[in-house]
Amino acid sequence: MHAASLHRSRWLIARRVVQVLALAAFLAGPWAGLWVARGTLASSEWFGVLPLTDPFVALQALLAHRSLAWSALVGAALVAAFYVLAGGRSFCAWVCPINPVTDLAAWLRTMLRLPSLLGNRRPDRRLRYAVLAFSLATSALLGSVAWETVNPITLLHRALLFGLAGGYGVALAVFLFDLLVVPRGWCGHLCPVGAFYGLIGRASVLHMSAARRDACTQCGDCFRACPEPQVIAPALYGAAQGRAPTIVSADCTRCARCLDVCEANVFDWEWRSDRARTR
Repeated sequence: MHAASLHRSRWLIARRVVQVLALAAFLAGPWAGLWVARGTLASSEWFGVLPLTDPFVALQALLAHRSLAWSALVGAALVAAFYVLAGGRSFCAWVCPINPVTDLAAWLRTMLRLPSLLGNRRPDRRLRYAVLAFSLATSALLGSVAWETVNPITLLHRALLFGLAGGYGVALAVFLFDLLVVPRGWCGHLCPVGAFYGLIGRASVLHMSAARRDACTQCGDCFRACPEPQVIAPALYGAAQGRAPTIVSADCTRCARCLDVCEANVFDWEWRSDRARTR
């Protein structure tokens, strides 16, 4: 890979490395007897002492059973605290095993110039919040962790760890949905996990920022690369309305693709703890 291409993919490569390391931590035990992590992304124990629990799973379990084990509460609090600081949907870009699947579908769609089966129509992005509410309500009504029975993230992770073939089928369905039906359809319009992490990350101090927006050449590369392109415009073009260049939308995944592809170096990471930002 040429140096220029490597530079334009450095954060994408970093994300893939983190995703592989996260998976390797779970595989190290059954494959090499090195038990870094036991369990799955839904609930796990690290180094034999540290519990980590997906807070969305924990909330479903709490609604279903009206109680939760102390270790699960602690694990959910630890994970939630991290994503509150780092930006909730950084989980989607940096950890989620479905992310490479949807990224591949988006890349193939662009390379093959495939039309959407829905044409120019797109589901409302708020639909994922309706799926989130339905998942929580169903858990409370049925007394079970409802979403985990169909969650592509959990099913694919279990397939990768334990060889359960059903997870690959669900991942293929997500891939085909994004490739043929709705561009970035699953993560951008339907997935309640991303919606939930977006909500808990609203107080984040880590953001992407169009820090040098005056240098923008309006080439559009950032919009084409971003999985949630609607988050960019307020920060990039909001100077006339007094908007800060910080991308503060809960939909931002902190994938840093805008930083990768922008030849004008408009974007950068930004740490902000004030709550006076324009949303």
